[in-house]
Amino acid sequence: MLNLVLFGPPGAGKGTQSAKLIEKFGLIHLSTGDLLRAEIAAGTELGLEAKKLMDQGILVPDSVVIGMIENKLNENKGASGFIFDGFPRTVAQAEALDALLAGHQLSIKHMISLEVNQEELTQRLLERGKTSGRPDDQNEDLIRKRVQEYGEKTAPVAGYYAAQGKFQGINGIGGIEEIFGQIVQIIEG
Repeated sequence: MLNLVLFGPPGAGKGTQSAKLIEKFGLIHLSTGDLLRAEIAAGTELGLEAKKLMDQGILVPDSVVIGMIENKLNENKGASGFIFDGFPRTVAQAEALDALLAGHQLSIKHMISLEVNQEELTQRLLERGKTSGRPDDQNEDLIRKRVQEYGEKTAPVAGYYAAQGKFQGINGIGGIEEIFGQIVQIIEG
């Protein structure tokens, strides 16, 4: 089973590349952002709490996110694999994900990081904010806070997977197909 973590700061292109990987390898997409937005749209208690935190640029508690992921694993037992997009965001989440997967006799095969500089990220997110309707993509100060939080809390996850020999970083600036080709080489190599 092919289980991937697609990693990178907000606006790095994880969603775009995830869609291409899902099509090529038949993976189930586990985007915690999408899962949380679905809860928000449904107006659940979890969704309302998540919205309050997300609007402030604060991460949702690990236990909530791990629970949502476990539900998706249980719903898709016959899958070819999973692509984790936007999760794990902390070393504690990576450890919890590894423990959850081990309980299902699964593991992460690769952690692929799309590396993009702050200015490019800010421009991409402001552009995306024109059509996404996401308030966190429309405010430059909030974007910078999200990227800073990524650098402080999320970037250390790369070291966690590097210690397991699973980390691969690639340049996330360039053509979509060019970047996709690099990712496929990692997976098939």
